[in-house]
Amino acid sequence: MPTCDGQSLSQSPMAFAPVSTWVHSVPIPARPKTSSYRPSLRPSRPFAFKMVMEKPMSPSSNVNWSKYHIENFDTLHTRLGIDKLWQQDAEGNHHNAQDASKKGTALKEALDDIVVTGDELLSTQSVVPWDTTTGVRSLNYLGRQMNFLRKRQKMLKTSYEECRRITAVFSKTFYLGTTFLSPAKRAAVWAIYAWCRRTDDLVDGPRVQQRHDHLRTVLAEWEQRLIGIFQGRGRDSLDLALVDAVEQNPDITISPFRDMIRGMLMDVDQTRFETFDDLYVYCYRVAGTVGLMTLPVMGTVKPGREGLREAMGPALALGVGLQLTNILRDVGEDRLRGRIYIPLEDLRRFKYTEEDLFNGVLDSRYRELMKFEIARARGYFKEARKGVKLLADDSRLPVQTSLDMYSQILEVLEENGYDNFNRRAYVSKTQKLITLPVSYLRCRTSDAWKPIRIAAEFLLGVKQITSL
Repeated sequence: MPTCDGQSLSQSPMAFAPVSTWVHSVPIPARPKTSSYRPSLRPSRPFAFKMVMEKPMSPSSNVNWSKYHIENFDTLHTRLGIDKLWQQDAEGNHHNAQDASKKGTALKEALDDIVVTGDELLSTQSVVPWDTTTGVRSLNYLGRQMNFLRKRQKMLKTSYEECRRITAVFSKTFYLGTTFLSPAKRAAVWAIYAWCRRTDDLVDGPRVQQRHDHLRTVLAEWEQRLIGIFQGRGRDSLDLALVDAVEQNPDITISPFRDMIRGMLMDVDQTRFETFDDLYVYCYRVAGTVGLMTLPVMGTVKPGREGLREAMGPALALGVGLQLTNILRDVGEDRLRGRIYIPLEDLRRFKYTEEDLFNGVLDSRYRELMKFEIARARGYFKEARKGVKLLADDSRLPVQTSLDMYSQILEVLEENGYDNFNRRAYVSKTQKLITLPVSYLRCRTSDAWKPIRIAAEFLLGVKQITSL
């Protein structure tokens, strides 16, 4: 599966060492839930795009793909069964939340379970009596509570730092965007990314071929581990970070995490996608879900679930657009693995064959095909930009930065003559630094910033939004 930087998590010895080898023997302490029921977020009008093609285009036709019509339709998720999936997961969330409350994962109960372990006297009493003579027992109990709290905070700090390192190593562009978030928000996003990275590594990591027959079992076990995380339990330090992130952001639901695991199963079973509908389901599961995972962390201008639902369409568009860009960037690498992510119906539309792709044939047919696919990805980015103004003010810059930098990957692909067989499209560090001030101005909602933004785009050589 194409990933943000084409690396495998387990290739780096620093990714999980040394903290991740530690395993908890007891449930990880979790903050109290605000409610025992977390209904799954479901958009009132699910969002998707579809390219409108009245008739096959000749490869030699001079089409301005940047102005090609994109139809917005809200029935794709229902037609593909994604809505039904969300409903089922909403029921699962309800039951899982009830189970979690029965198992006592609230902070005080978890603290008591650990603090009084091995002390028969304290473990039999719900309230520790105050010794009016010396106060020793009470002070000892409270001291051990405070000591445990300090240890827990130290573990959390180490866990989040490990998540930060994983994000920085395996997705430099994404990591750069997260650095502009508030400390609490970026820590939660790092925890989510680390889980996504580990999930992807189950399918793309080394030794996958030897265990291919067991991947379904591995992913099923991973899903059970995920359920444990949402019930306040974890098995290692990275789990601990996600447990804490979920408890701090109660609007995070398990549904998109489960959908991502289903996306990994698609990578196990599929090496081709017949239609864009098929590819859309895949992109939604492996990337669109990330937008749904992180949206409750980012926050919205309009408070509550109404604001989250309003921003869901653009969040999905951002994830799908990023994944489509990854696919176009990594065509050369994927063909070496025997995989074609470009829909086969699109290959036929431009009279380009699988054999041509595996042989790296770069001709007018392929260039027109790439123009078509780039236009589709830009359509998703255009929709995603509508959601920037819906986000909380301190969350806009990271999203705008990701949009602008990934849009530049498409520009580099064009500058390379659409050669993604032999040349990898990437944005240099210098160009990223140049883009930052423009991204900052673009995410300002006031019209007073518009002249300054246009001037900055002109002076720094960054394409204007209207051209993307």
